[in-house]
Amino acid sequence: MGDVSGHAAGDRKVPKLPIEGKRNILITSALPYVNNVPHLGNIIGCVLSADVFARYCRLRSYNAIYMCGTDEYGTATETKAMEENSTPKEICDKYYAIHKEVYEWFNISFDKFGRTSAPQQTEVCQAIFKKLLENNWLSENTMQQLYCDTCKRFLADRLVEGTCPKEGCDYKSARGDQCEKCSKLLNPTELKDPRCKVCQKTPRIRDTNHLFLELPLLKDRLEEYINKMSVAGSWSQNAIQATYAWLKEGLKSRCITRDLKWGVPVPHERYSDKVFYVWFDAPIGYVSITSCYTPEWEKWWKNPENVELYQFMGKDNVPFHTVMFPSTLLGTEENWTLMKTISVTEYLNYEAGKFSKSKGIGVFGNDAKDTNIPVEVWRYYLLNNRPEVSDTLFTWADLQAKLNSELLNNLGNFINRVLSFIAKPPGQGYGSVIPKPSDSDPDPLTHEPTKKLVCSIVECVEQYVEAMEKVKLKQGLKTAMSISNEGNGYLQESQFWKLYKDDQPSCSLVIRTSAGLVYLLACLLEPFMPSFSLEVLKQLNFPPETPFSLEKGDIDRASRPWDILPAGHKIGTPEPLFKELKDEEVEFFRTKFAGSQADRIVRAEAEAEKMAEQLKKTKVSESSGKKQQNKKPASEAKGRASAEPEISIARLDIRVGLITSAQKHPDADSLYVEEIDVGEGQTRTVVSGLVKYIPLEEMQNRKVCVLCNLKPATMRGIKSQAMVLAASNSDHTKVELVEPPKSAQVGERVTIPGFDGEPDDVLNPKKKVWETLQVDLHTNTELVACYKDIPFTTSAGVCTVSSITGGSIR
Repeated sequence: MGDVSGHAAGDRKVPKLPIEGKRNILITSALPYVNNVPHLGNIIGCVLSADVFARYCRLRSYNAIYMCGTDEYGTATETKAMEENSTPKEICDKYYAIHKEVYEWFNISFDKFGRTSAPQQTEVCQAIFKKLLENNWLSENTMQQLYCDTCKRFLADRLVEGTCPKEGCDYKSARGDQCEKCSKLLNPTELKDPRCKVCQKTPRIRDTNHLFLELPLLKDRLEEYINKMSVAGSWSQNAIQATYAWLKEGLKSRCITRDLKWGVPVPHERYSDKVFYVWFDAPIGYVSITSCYTPEWEKWWKNPENVELYQFMGKDNVPFHTVMFPSTLLGTEENWTLMKTISVTEYLNYEAGKFSKSKGIGVFGNDAKDTNIPVEVWRYYLLNNRPEVSDTLFTWADLQAKLNSELLNNLGNFINRVLSFIAKPPGQGYGSVIPKPSDSDPDPLTHEPTKKLVCSIVECVEQYVEAMEKVKLKQGLKTAMSISNEGNGYLQESQFWKLYKDDQPSCSLVIRTSAGLVYLLACLLEPFMPSFSLEVLKQLNFPPETPFSLEKGDIDRASRPWDILPAGHKIGTPEPLFKELKDEEVEFFRTKFAGSQADRIVRAEAEAEKMAEQLKKTKVSESSGKKQQNKKPASEAKGRASAEPEISIARLDIRVGLITSAQKHPDADSLYVEEIDVGEGQTRTVVSGLVKYIPLEEMQNRKVCVLCNLKPATMRGIKSQAMVLAASNSDHTKVELVEPPKSAQVGERVTIPGFDGEPDDVLNPKKKVWETLQVDLHTNTELVACYKDIPFTTSAGVCTVSSITGGSIR
């Protein structure tokens, strides 16, 4: 799993070149189009999926590079420039910066993130074109194209919309190059009822001369490549189906030039007023971006014997990568590195419909950042929901469920239980030090719970590697996450909290083994959640540059998890790794991101106007109200004051309670339901939000301080009749129960010396008695619970917490 002694990782700033004898992997993801902000469907469909595989390759010490960049030429950019009243170059500069920022926030680890508007694109693209021309794979032809008399221009594919001609489809907003609904590739003249996207007028057909790539002549070479590589590279089933559907339909000559200004100029005297079609030049962007990364780019792209090319994309991009791009490279008759493996995603849909850049529907990259939901949660959810074999659905409720149950209560709970126990002071834990083995420790190979655990872990790691090698990323993630399931089961079965008192050697083995699993999880999950893995390293007290590794020797160490972390190593400060996403937050996001981006702007503007109007009215009524105020008679004011007693700490009914049983709330993952004896002959039911801070086993049969005279409140269907008092640190990442002395009598009142008086039967919530007093409840430097500076006191002594100093009590 890597050297945990802190050696620095390799510097990726120096361009990597293929190394003889090593596995050299060239990774690309479909170049995101630059005319808009990427949405979550775009992100999972290409850049995030490729990033996971690139990170996995680095874990295995493969010599891998990941190339990507913005696709900047073509009609869509010209159209966006018209919409925003700017130049195509200005549009590209603006959106390149936005894309870069979004991907940086998502922790996408490109080796190079470039642009197809770079000079290198023109150079490489024109060189490939000249080879095709020289080898007679191009033809000239007159084609009929739609011309808009109003706009006085030939209409490129994306400037035309109409009804899809495919039988049974009839999608009314099909573009001139492809139908978004059925994915059929089109020529604009095939559309029924075409209309100019700019002026909405009906265009007419006119003749124009263009250059074509003769795909039918390249058919035999192409089919030989597809038949061989689809098997050798284990192409995903959706890629195979889309490719053979194209071949079955019959290859046709494809036009590679366009009547546009914004694009790579065609180096041909009769076509100098035209540019290359974006689908001819965009895949060449992978090559040109690599040439920006290193001048020795040919060692990657013209070296099929030593380099494997892996490409990631959404299903609508498949034919351009399995038919068009390979045909283009084959036609040069040079020794190109052709794609070995293609990984294709279906669509990620949003709530009730499709994500759409053009319509502004869904959650976009910058939206994800603005929610303040951590990036590791977004990455986890998108990858867990990756549409590998069929479309999947993004819903806010599903995001909440996966965060709260899988990340918080499974993964985060396991790691926090292990590290928090190690961090407890000697006598309660291990003083933050990984326990050292002793001669009296049981043999881990015969210790039944550990032996059983290791069998499962070894199997999980083998399955993880197998899945990741086949680019089954979702399966790899699920397999890695199952290790935290195994870890939680191991802790529960071994009952380490009892072992610590009754069998220290066995407890030492369980904790060393569990700590090794914590590190193993951080390693296996690094490709999916790199920021999570960095946080685990920090809590384990290893330098952030500590390299994770999954070379063979490291994989073998998974069979000896008790040896993964060095005994005697001092860990850092354990803190919860994930925060619960509440129902009200989910409802807020669902409402906020409903409809299109345009709808949201209208709503925001309407809300701003409404608030401004209310503010105006408030100021008017305030100023007129001041003139009309009449003072109440002094006698009336005095009478009202005497009716409400002074707010004093003596009004709180805090008692010593004994938790007789505790269990998880049946309808809320973050809540416990406890039965607590407070000296009344029957127990009170109390609901507490302590699941992510205190393990269930530590909630059983223990004495606590209970506030008994709050007004009862129903929490997720269960009425809570009191409140258990607990202290939290300043950022609420750590919570501990306030504990009376062990010999304190159940039901006795906890008092604050110097404050006498009977408690209220029920505190008046309107007078905010509890809220007023709570701000002065805290723990001091000696871990004593206090009101101001006076301790919570029982007949047996003062009440305390385990480790939080200066904590707030509530």
